[in-house]
Amino acid sequence: MGGNTTDKELMKNGLRLDGRKADQLRPIEARVGVLKNADGSAMFRIGNTCAIAGVYGPRVVHPKHEEEAERAVLRTRYNMAAFATKERSRPGPSRRSVEISMVTRQALSSVLFLDEFPKTAIDVFIEVLEADASTRCAGINAASLALADAGIPMRDLVASCSAGKIQGHTVLDIAGEEDTSGELDLPVAYYPKKNQITLLQMDGLTSKDEFRKIVDLAVKGCKEGSLTRCER
Repeated sequence: MGGNTTDKELMKNGLRLDGRKADQLRPIEARVGVLKNADGSAMFRIGNTCAIAGVYGPRVVHPKHEEEAERAVLRTRYNMAAFATKERSRPGPSRRSVEISMVTRQALSSVLFLDEFPKTAIDVFIEVLEADASTRCAGINAASLALADAGIPMRDLVASCSAGKIQGHTVLDIAGEEDTSGELDLPVAYYPKKNQITLLQMDGLTSKDEFRKIVDLAVKGCKEGSLTRCER
């Protein structure tokens, strides 16, 4: 994303290619307890993007030199399955997956009581099963629910959503060709109790006023998404 152009209309008569209005989320589905062998797990689907997360721990840290004396070590790994997109991805971690793993960890850390489990590790594994944009947002949502399912003490659930700009229009929840051909993509993670943003990234250019409008729209999506009923 970030300045790509296309001859195809991404918005016509106030509606996007998938029939949504500018400020409308795709359908959301959330479930916990989806992995039998994990301490906690969750699936989060938004439109055609689906992520599953498994949590293991608190448990002994290996290698031991990575442990911290006064708090748990939160370790996150984001991965996109080879079959998640039409083009098969190369096996092993990419620069993108390493970067998303890092920002996911940062987005979640502030809501966890890590000091209650010194000298341990909490491992969060995120696998994107279907990718149709906003995969890091789906992964963060799945991970937050999986941590709660694992019984890890949390101040609040973290909610994540994207907003952006397509052919001059500000839109919520980037999807499909909006990701590859739009002008701007801005994913946000949100800590509702403190009204605090724990992740904000931007791919593209915009003015200060428009930036604030897009951030507010992404936060609105986080609030709406967090009200979704979660099933077991």
